[in-house]
Amino acid sequence: MFNPKQLQVYFICGTQDIPEGRTIEQVLEEALQAGITLYQFREKGPTALKGEDKKQLALKLKSLCQTYQVPFIVNDDVALAKEIDADGIHVGQDDEAVKAFAAEFENKIIGLSIGNLDEYQHSDLSQVNYIGVGPMYATPSKDDASEPVGPSMIKKLREYLDDFPIVAIGGINESNVASIAEADADGISVISAISRSDNIDKTVKHFLSYFK
Repeated sequence: MFNPKQLQVYFICGTQDIPEGRTIEQVLEEALQAGITLYQFREKGPTALKGEDKKQLALKLKSLCQTYQVPFIVNDDVALAKEIDADGIHVGQDDEAVKAFAAEFENKIIGLSIGNLDEYQHSDLSQVNYIGVGPMYATPSKDDASEPVGPSMIKKLREYLDDFPIVAIGGINESNVASIAEADADGISVISAISRSDNIDKTVKHFLSYFK
């Protein structure tokens, strides 16, 4: 079952986010050892794996997550998430509507991206466990990211959502995480801040210190 504490340090990563000389398995295992609370497999872009290669990698990474008892979420790919029995799915505003697949993800984690108040007002959260809000800051990890909304968007959404689980995303790093925590997010989701860190253990523990 989903627990909002699982959003504290939510690592998102695909092969496209890994620096040269490393593998995604190495990076994920270091992040898991350091204490990440949730992992999302997001395989995107021109170099992304597809088909059977993507499935086999997803199964490997899911197994790694199970070893550390950390939920394994698939980004966007509903068919893959169902096929490998992932712990959940995360979709964006332009992806498949939650109501189209929610029944098949009963007792799983469902996340939805929301960038602003307008998207919130047009979103049905009745079958969603958490929302990912952002981008907080400019981000190099997503080519299609919209304009940054900043931590103030979390405060605005809190007026409508009370204690509904919110994870902040986009451009978050060790130097700006404090303002996210102060805005009352349940946690942060990061890509390059962990995948390209020179010391993943130190980075993850630094992030965790703001949400314990």
